[in-house]
Amino acid sequence: MKIEQIYTGCLAQGAYYIESDGEAAIIDPLRETATYVEMAARNNARIRYVLETHFHADFVSGHLDLAAQTGATIVYGPGAAPAFPFYAAKDNEELSLGKSRIRVLHTPGHTMESTCYLLIDEKGKEVALFSGDTLFIGDVGRPDLAQKLKAELTQDRLAGLLYDSLRNKIMTLPDDVIVYPAHGAGSACGKNMSRETSDTLGHQKQTNYALRPDMTKEAFIKEVTSGLTEPPAYFPSNVLMNIRGYENSEAVRQRALRALSPDAFEAAARDTKAWIIDTRAAQTFACGFIAGSISIGLDGSFAPWAGTVIPDINQPLLIVAEPGTEEEVVIRLSRVGLDHVTGFLQGGFDSWKRAGKPIEHIASVPATELPADAGLLDVRKKSEYESEHVIGAQNSPLDYINDAVNVIDRHKTCYVYCAGGYRSMIFISLMKARGYNNLVDVQGGLNAIKASGRFRLSAYACPTSML
Repeated sequence: MKIEQIYTGCLAQGAYYIESDGEAAIIDPLRETATYVEMAARNNARIRYVLETHFHADFVSGHLDLAAQTGATIVYGPGAAPAFPFYAAKDNEELSLGKSRIRVLHTPGHTMESTCYLLIDEKGKEVALFSGDTLFIGDVGRPDLAQKLKAELTQDRLAGLLYDSLRNKIMTLPDDVIVYPAHGAGSACGKNMSRETSDTLGHQKQTNYALRPDMTKEAFIKEVTSGLTEPPAYFPSNVLMNIRGYENSEAVRQRALRALSPDAFEAAARDTKAWIIDTRAAQTFACGFIAGSISIGLDGSFAPWAGTVIPDINQPLLIVAEPGTEEEVVIRLSRVGLDHVTGFLQGGFDSWKRAGKPIEHIASVPATELPADAGLLDVRKKSEYESEHVIGAQNSPLDYINDAVNVIDRHKTCYVYCAGGYRSMIFISLMKARGYNNLVDVQGGLNAIKASGRFRLSAYACPTSML
């Protein structure tokens, strides 16, 4: 029997390959399916099942393409009703996989159809729990996302169901069962996830706040629902794509990978009202970019931020990228359902310069050169700002950039920082496209400001319940 975790850092997402005696199952696959198909081929195995723990909100799953390529059966737990052929597994039903078995555990709470899969080896030992978004390492799934689609599924109602699922279905399992969750630290599907991507259930019972044995349902609901921030705007759209289906990923790729000359690129942007997404490094972008383009660097949390700041999942997009990275850009955008890329700038930004096209710049200064009386704007999340910030700095999180118009005086110079310089460049580029031309980037963000020792920081003491 074989278990392999395929972890994608950009999404903080874990997919899984399970194999026994020539049969394989893939759990929560990403949209690009080649990895799973190649793994099975190397091992002379047949992919029999695509197991989905729930309808994902933070990424578009690869279930449809993978099933079409391999003939595998798509499996969901009780309550799921997608608009395509699938197998509706029953609670406690066991699916055979080679010499092993997979027990279906319906665990509503994160969503109503949320399901965990318990792997049982050929000797009957319960070995591993693939817990989806029900149980994370250090946390549990947030119970407020389903309400975006069905108002009656309130977060308190789902949190109560999650409490029951954890205590009646998961905490009764042996302590040596290995927990393999769908996400780790950095995902917006939880609020307190560990950087570890697996753990024993026994250790989680000792360390995970939500698994305290003396915890009442009322206390659980209060703790799980407190401190939740608004989820990224693209989440509901991704859920619907996972339920209703989506365009074949190869068709998306072929349409997107259309090389455009500077003239053709300029005409496409004008005629289609496409957003220009520039995926180069933040400081490279600052030194020169196409007017109106938005900086979202490929080397950061590219896909989640693209999904967050692009308001319409059907928005036409044009790409400026370092030559050779265009396909990677398209793949990552498609992971969050941004399928409407219509081309990229052939030769990258250098070709735009060589063509003599107009270029804009963003002012960017080292922390050591900040004026002592600089008006500072912190674009990190509110929780980050409350934990530590420069005294006197205002907070306008990138997540809620539309609120920035109420904070920024477009006629005054404002110095913008985040943690390390990635989000601040996204923020400034978005605001510059709206006519805000007096924003200056602080190179290296708060990390550089702290290292300079030139500004006093304010620390916020977290309540015990938040530690």
